[in-house]
Amino acid sequence: MELRTLRVFVEVVRQGGFSPAAKALFSTQPTVSKAVKQLEDELGVPLLDRIGHRSQLTAAGEIVYRRALTLLAEREGLVAELDDLRGLRRGSLRLGLPPLGASTLFAPLFAIFRARYPGIDIRLTEHGSKRLEEMLLEGEVELAGSLLPAHEGFDGQPVRREPLMAVLPKAHPLAGAESTGIAALAASPFILFEGGFALNQVLEDACARNGFAPQVAARSGQIDFIVELAGAGLGVAFLPRTIAVQRATPSIALIRLDEPGTEWWMGIVWRQGSYLSHAARAWLDLTREVYGPEGSG
Repeated sequence: MELRTLRVFVEVVRQGGFSPAAKALFSTQPTVSKAVKQLEDELGVPLLDRIGHRSQLTAAGEIVYRRALTLLAEREGLVAELDDLRGLRRGSLRLGLPPLGASTLFAPLFAIFRARYPGIDIRLTEHGSKRLEEMLLEGEVELAGSLLPAHEGFDGQPVRREPLMAVLPKAHPLAGAESTGIAALAASPFILFEGGFALNQVLEDACARNGFAPQVAARSGQIDFIVELAGAGLGVAFLPRTIAVQRATPSIALIRLDEPGTEWWMGIVWRQGSYLSHAARAWLDLTREVYGPEGSG
């Protein structure tokens, strides 16, 4: 059963005949008659009792007419709702962000996005980048914050690129240096993030390239706690420059990590080839607007 034939049938009833219905539909009388006959054949019952130039509903026709009005109204509601989505007047955005850098990079975007699209509901999930990529593959989120370059199967858009800073206790021998390679820190215990943070892999790969595996003194998902542990002399931690500067305390020294392949390159990623909602596209557009097409650095 096609909505087109239902619409023709409803118009015949409204206009009281085939000829006036054809005029109202900018069609021809034979075309209108054929559509109603097709509907009657499909349903197996006569819908109209043709009396001269006028047509009256049969008992079956009254049922079909009433239901047709409901179906056509639902169709119009569907179109209106989709128009709302396209116009970003309603809908939702399923967004995943990692704890590291979310408040610094993305909190300002939330305020702008909410002001522009008050009808869009942002459903935020927080996890490490590895878990967020799993959620992207499973369709649980549309967009996620993750380190670039994007892994196979994902597309990405840059947000921020900056060096890592080694967070050292003030008593560390390198505390007065401007920069250091990771090999110079091989004898120091490392304070890493808990599992699921992509930054761990970046650091471990850099250590492996320099011929050593780090001695891990502690792991945590709390940035402030990691900084406090470093300041207490437990080991060396690593944070992106902006975040490290924000968390600076008198008990620590911040030294730029001058090591190839260890830049913190944060972006927004999504599953390659996946459909992105209008809300997701609007978030990507806003990210480009604020941070530029290549991301800030």
